[in-house]
Amino acid sequence: MIIYRDITTENKDEIISDTFVLKDVGDGLWEADLRLITKGGENFVLAGANPSAEGEDADEGGEGETTRVLDIVDQFRLNAIESKPSKKGFTSDIKKYMKKVNEALKAKGTSDDVIKAFQSGAQNAVKKILANYDNYDLYVGESMEEGSMYVLVDFREDGVTPYATVWKYGLEEYKV
Repeated sequence: MIIYRDITTENKDEIISDTFVLKDVGDGLWEADLRLITKGGENFVLAGANPSAEGEDADEGGEGETTRVLDIVDQFRLNAIESKPSKKGFTSDIKKYMKKVNEALKAKGTSDDVIKAFQSGAQNAVKKILANYDNYDLYVGESMEEGSMYVLVDFREDGVTPYATVWKYGLEEYKV
């Protein structure tokens, strides 16, 4: 399995893995369809336990509180940005992020062709994102480090299927 980590964070926050179908949508962006999963409500019975003797009838179990979360948020411990920045604030944040990605790519010895592809695609990608900005929910990695990658989540045209958009040049592969 390959886990993709944010190259701009000190702890290399895990963002996504190859268990998701990553689709290159151009301009240095990847999209992946997500799923809503239900968390909680489990009723664990230990081996050898006698639920009726302990007052735990079969009708009582499994009714705990449940929540629906995105699979990517649960698997990679992403944090929701509760107070979403304005478009102007997001533009400022994304400029800082692009600078950090550029520096990280150069530090890794990435070829000039790849860096040029990143820089030219980034402008178009930001325009696409800003055009749809109001629809996105924003998430960041576990460290919540300033200037790190935003994971953008929206719903497909069907209104049911969530999907994430990530910056492919801001990720590094880590084989597990």
